[in-house]
Amino acid sequence: MDLFEYQARDLFESYGVPVLAGIVADTPEEARAAAEKIGGTVVVKAQVKAGGRGKAGGVKVVHNPEDAATAAEAILKLTIKGLPVNRVMIAAGARIAQEFYFSVLLDRANRSYLSLCSVEGGMEIEELAVERPEALARVEVIPGEGIDLEKAREIAKAGHFPDDLIEKVAPVIVKLYDVYKGEDATLVEVNPLVLTEDGQVLALDGKVSLDENADFRHPAHAELEDAAAADPLEAKAKALNLNYVKLDGQVGIIGNGAGLVMSTLDVVSYAGEKHGGVRPANFLDIGGGASAEVMANGLDVILGDPQVKSVFVNVFGGITACDAVANGIVGALKTLGDTASKPLVVRLDGNKVEEGRRILSDANHPLVSLATTMDEGADKAAELASK
Repeated sequence: MDLFEYQARDLFESYGVPVLAGIVADTPEEARAAAEKIGGTVVVKAQVKAGGRGKAGGVKVVHNPEDAATAAEAILKLTIKGLPVNRVMIAAGARIAQEFYFSVLLDRANRSYLSLCSVEGGMEIEELAVERPEALARVEVIPGEGIDLEKAREIAKAGHFPDDLIEKVAPVIVKLYDVYKGEDATLVEVNPLVLTEDGQVLALDGKVSLDENADFRHPAHAELEDAAAADPLEAKAKALNLNYVKLDGQVGIIGNGAGLVMSTLDVVSYAGEKHGGVRPANFLDIGGGASAEVMANGLDVILGDPQVKSVFVNVFGGITACDAVANGIVGALKTLGDTASKPLVVRLDGNKVEEGRRILSDANHPLVSLATTMDEGADKAAELASK
């Protein structure tokens, strides 16, 4: 789960990371009141989970409450990278002397953590990473060891901080790692981390991603979820305990096992090139239990996507045999009734495959067609979606 900037700011503050005052507002009137409470120059910042807010007009510096209300009114009408702005944060202004960059993230490839750090921060950090990669330090963080003051100094030195700044920045890096570890995050990023003209080091803009696999340890994380901004199909699937991700395509995908589903996405994308650029509409892994209820829930979610024109069910029978999967499909179609109105291509393989295919053939449902191979099924589903 990705947090909004204001949520990251509040989280930082709870761990002792130095931040500026910030108040969220949903209306221009609330923005005016927030600016009055903070006082002086403030920054009105769009709260969307996307970068490039400043370039899109989503960040405005103002000097009085009335201008804060005017800026908030304009920003709340914006859509940034396809995301509507429904909330702004009114943040205290700061006189910035220098901007830096720091992050710590999960390095899946190396089964470790990775810290990125540079004395050159700001909006163009992505360009810096491409054009001058030597300016962005990459330092491995051993999970069992973490970041103490000594390690923080090592990271800052690798990021080309001068000695006098290292002693100011290192304690903040330690606290930011405390956030990462304490909240079971997969990413904690600050851009910019700044030095003010009066010598303070502050985290001005934070980005935090939390590992939902650790939610059982953090019941308070449920309060951070933005239900209003969630895709309704993804929210419905989550409520049904389905591993579903909405994509922008026309072929609904159901499979058992993440690896098989990922392969199915690739095969459907390849087949779709021959049928007008048809693409997968979703990722849906029903796991090992393909009961009628699970299959009905999966189909219900997928068929609720108006973009879906056909569905490809690709299942390899293992612990759950193909006959059970076939019975699940037949039962699901009975459960859904007229709701199931789009063609299904079913490919079964593995344990009890012949029994599974026989069950589907005997059911003779008008929407269901069988495929022997994954390539054949993907091609058929793409062809049906193109029509």
